[in-house]
Amino acid sequence: MSELWEYSVPGIPDHLFARGTAPMTREEVRVITLSKARLGPGFTVWDVGSGTGSIAVEAARMTPGGKIWAVEKSAGGCRLIRENCSRFGADGVEVVEGEAPEALATLPRPHRVIIGGSGRRLFAILEAVREKILPGGRVVVNAVTLETLCGALDFLGSRWQTEVVQVSLNKSVKKGGSRLMKSFNPVYIISAWERGEDLGG
Repeated sequence: MSELWEYSVPGIPDHLFARGTAPMTREEVRVITLSKARLGPGFTVWDVGSGTGSIAVEAARMTPGGKIWAVEKSAGGCRLIRENCSRFGADGVEVVEGEAPEALATLPRPHRVIIGGSGRRLFAILEAVREKILPGGRVVVNAVTLETLCGALDFLGSRWQTEVVQVSLNKSVKKGGSRLMKSFNPVYIISAWERGEDLGG
């Protein structure tokens, strides 16, 4: 555990992470994403488009004895991932600086893959995932655009069973002496697993 976040549950508050300019999955979306990944002890996990590493950090805390490969093309993002891993004692994270899918070629075969950013190379990334994911594996894609949502479903739906959850998040913010609800763009969480595996829902 970390002094910054002593709890065993996921959902580290966003403000506790080093941020910079790299994108980050909001804590509530992160919790649902991790639950859909169905993580377990000893798992090998790819976090593709890791950004600040918030998913990688939380996944490492949920996979004792496992290894999280945080793939990020930005050097600044990689520095943030390392800083956040240090902040939260996430020793099981290996940072891979490079662009997917090329950066995935030498990684060990994964039990789980979480895709947070694809840089408009989603099909190529998913093809690399399809070739290397272990039997019984599971893929989770976070999409903020309809193009990414439709592209992921087109690719995954012909090969695996899929489920989509839309997260529409509103959070309270203080304005003077009052509280207002601030809305955020919806996020589509796409889960995919092998046909015949009882991993839905």
